[in-house]
Amino acid sequence: MTITPDRSIAFTAVFNFRDLGGLPAGGGAVVRPGTVYRSDTLSRLIEADRDSFGALGVRTVIDLRRPSEVAAYGRVPEWTGVVWRHNHLDHPLWDHSTYTAETGVARWLADRYLELAHFGRGDIARVVGMLTDADNGPTVVHCLAGKDRTGLIVAMTLELLGVGDDEIAQDYALTGLSEAAFTRWFLQTHPEQAQQPTPIVYQQTPAEAMLITLHELRGRYGSVREYLVAAGLHPDRIAMLRDRLLQR
Repeated sequence: MTITPDRSIAFTAVFNFRDLGGLPAGGGAVVRPGTVYRSDTLSRLIEADRDSFGALGVRTVIDLRRPSEVAAYGRVPEWTGVVWRHNHLDHPLWDHSTYTAETGVARWLADRYLELAHFGRGDIARVVGMLTDADNGPTVVHCLAGKDRTGLIVAMTLELLGVGDDEIAQDYALTGLSEAAFTRWFLQTHPEQAQQPTPIVYQQTPAEAMLITLHELRGRYGSVREYLVAAGLHPDRIAMLRDRLLQR
């Protein structure tokens, strides 16, 4: 298993898997390594990945995808031995045809994330609550691309830990590094899709999108903490999250 300087871990056909550990959280603290990972869909793990995945000691997988996505693409393989917790974030389907160059990718994505925060607030608070429980062990949060739904959950979690906005946005933007490898794999395995271009808003993860999201989320709700508590996350859970995920 190879962990790169950007904290990513390579698997055969999972391209956006990385550890949140090591990110600075202020006051000399850092996010604890080997505790929470983010990823694209784990249904693409194959037998050749068994040793690398097993070395992480993952005990819980939180799957944010819609039931239709789980039905279409499958769930994390049984051989992983993890506890699979399906927690779909309820929100309207995105219509990429509403994107315009005048709007720009960052603004369009931020609007979608704020929409997700509005409609999916109960689900989001529940997922963050799952990350507070040490009994869940090392945990992976994933959706389809590990970009949008996962990106918002991770951003809120890191903000609660005291990670700065710039660091949060830079971690979000790292997803862009996986796009080329995913595209190569996708075209090799689905050559019939070669003439169907992917909308630009599904390809890019500009840091500005997450910076806008965090700024406007605070403008609407006061703070990430206030947003989550109002959505159902008990304040004690935030202290538990910090105890679990921070180290000095």
